[in-house]
Parts: sequence; C-alpha cells; structure tokens
Amino acid sequence: MAMKIRLARGGSKKRPFYRVVAADSRMPRDGRFIEKLGTYNPLLPKDSEERVKLNMERVQYWLDQGAQPSDRVSRFLEAAGVVAKKERNNPKKAEPGQKAKERAEEKAAKAAEAAEAAAEE
Repeated sequence: MAMKIRLARGGSKKRPFYRVVAADSRMPRDGRFIEKLGTYNPLLPKDSEERVKLNMERVQYWLDQGAQPSDRVSRFLEAAGVVAKKERNNPKKAEPGQKAKERAEEKAAKAAEAAEAAAEE
C-alpha cells in the first residue's frame, strides 16, 4: 500500500482549514485516511505558532514506514528540520508572459527612437 502524508481540506467556502493526514495514495483528497498527524490553518499569519501543528513522533514513524509527503507537507517538514531541503527550480515561472514581453519590446523600441532623435539634434 503506497502511503502519502498530505493535506485534507476542511472548513467552509473561502475559509480553508487543512488536516495533515497519513492516507493511502488511492483514496480521495478529503476521503478516508489512516491517521491525523496535525493541522494547517493558512488564514493565520505566517509567524503564528498555531498556523502549522504537527505530531512529529507520528510523522517520523510514517516517514520511516515509507510514506511520501506531498510538496506542501514536505515544505512544512523542511521548516521543522525533519526532512532535508530539496532544491526546487521553476525557471519558466519567473519568465514574463507574452503581453509583458511585447510591452518591453515596444518600450525598448521607443527608447531607441528617442536616443536617435536626441543624437541627431
């Protein structure tokens, strides 16, 4: 059985609240899980201690059993110092969109024309 440590969403509409759970990877996101390992409340400020609560003994147990944390949970575990920090690289995310590239080209063309006009005078 492939185990995952992942988030299960609770809370009402536009008021998310998540449980950190150990679940079979075949089960739905908010479906059946084996054990609740903690909570995550994204509405609290980032420096609040109540934002992420984890039962580290049980998390370590499930990691030792071979459970794979989801990306968001692995970030929580990295912050807690349980898992080694992974190198993430998404160079396309930082790249501007098509419209922004077109605006930059137009701006550069106008600047070049202005520089030519200033040089002629």
